[in-house]
Amino acid sequence: MTKKKKVSSNSQSELLKLEEKYCSWGDTVHYSKQPKIFERARGPYLYDDKNVEYLDLQMWYSAANFGYGNERLNSVLKKQIDKLPQLACQYLHKEKIELATKLCQLNEKKFDAKGRVHFSVGGASAIEDSMKLIRNTTGKNLVFAFFGSYHGRTLEASSITSSYRYRRHFGHFANRAHFVPYPYCFRCFYGKGKDTCGLYCVRQFEKLFESEYYSIYDSKGDECEFTAFYIEAIQGTGGYIIPPKDYFKELKKILDRYKILLVDDEIQMGFYRTGKFWAVENFGITPDIMAFGKALTNGLNPLGGIWAKEKLISPGVFPPGSTHSTFSSNTLGTAVGLETLKIIEDSDFATSINQKGNYFVKQFKALQKKYPNIGDVDGIGLALRVEICEADGFTPSRALTDKICENGLSGKLSAQGKRRGLILDVGGYYKNVFTLAPSFYMSNREIDLALELFEEALIKALKA
Repeated sequence: MTKKKKVSSNSQSELLKLEEKYCSWGDTVHYSKQPKIFERARGPYLYDDKNVEYLDLQMWYSAANFGYGNERLNSVLKKQIDKLPQLACQYLHKEKIELATKLCQLNEKKFDAKGRVHFSVGGASAIEDSMKLIRNTTGKNLVFAFFGSYHGRTLEASSITSSYRYRRHFGHFANRAHFVPYPYCFRCFYGKGKDTCGLYCVRQFEKLFESEYYSIYDSKGDECEFTAFYIEAIQGTGGYIIPPKDYFKELKKILDRYKILLVDDEIQMGFYRTGKFWAVENFGITPDIMAFGKALTNGLNPLGGIWAKEKLISPGVFPPGSTHSTFSSNTLGTAVGLETLKIIEDSDFATSINQKGNYFVKQFKALQKKYPNIGDVDGIGLALRVEICEADGFTPSRALTDKICENGLSGKLSAQGKRRGLILDVGGYYKNVFTLAPSFYMSNREIDLALELFEEALIKALKA
């Protein structure tokens, strides 16, 4: 009888050496100076191999809104694996039909507009499908987007993402969007003040249509060369920037006048992140097309999609085979997505998320009074921003931001008599903004813990 060899698992240091040698660095892991390996997750916490508890304030870029290991969603996923784990998307299953129906009926009530849903495998794929829809409808491919925009990293999605860094290595992008300033009032592109500007940025956009020599519009033919405007109602990677209340209403008037479609990217902000089902609801406008993803499945089996008005996506104009993906409308994702909507129906997120968000902002504003390096604090629902600056409270400080982030990730903070870590995500035009997307189920006690850990990470960074 031969003795079985013990299977030994690699240590953390050995795993990191293997990762350094064999894993592509093309993703974002190595943004950090100290890549981290986590062992498990539950609720708003991640745990490393030493069982150190990290309070997560970004929840996988707002994908895991309903907490890690959500029992209702995990249970549905397990049941679907045993019942109908796979199915080619040329066939139907009930969860796909029921999920699409719920989303369309919800949008019909919210926007008084009939439409249809087309599923994909995630956010960037949804953006790709939206661009196909636009080209199919208009025969054109030029679009507007915002400074600070982020719509994904496939080639087409990168073409409407404002950062040149995401395109630089991949040749010339002939269809690159025409980018215009987003209403980032703390750092107004035009140097105006929020309370006195009269939405100056909207008026500047409107000026583009005054003369054919501004290269946008032919007044004789009454036709714009640009066919759609891609927006994030609340900018995500750009720094969780919240525009003035009437900005999008005024912008939509211009778009309607020149027959330009409005495409709303809800991939990061959808499903109650901002205290409403869709972020765009906060601004009283109706999009022509909407892209969604991330939190629909709470980060479990990926699922994204687009909703579009009937005139853009009806079978007569967008027939079978117009777009396709092997794993779109997959059985696992649609089952979880359907349960996500049921969780939303069973909850009063419109109340609880806004209450928690207000408490979070109040606590951070109190911290801001103590530390001049906190230049701006803002939030809508549980989409929160904390902008880190030099001591003048305005000059961006990427170095200090990075130090705070690394202090949190080190797992060497201490609060309530316990060693802890803090998971933060950095965004913003100058990479100096903490974009906070905590779990919807965070308690006030956990919010207090988050502030205690953040303050310790800040103090350590200021002393370094």
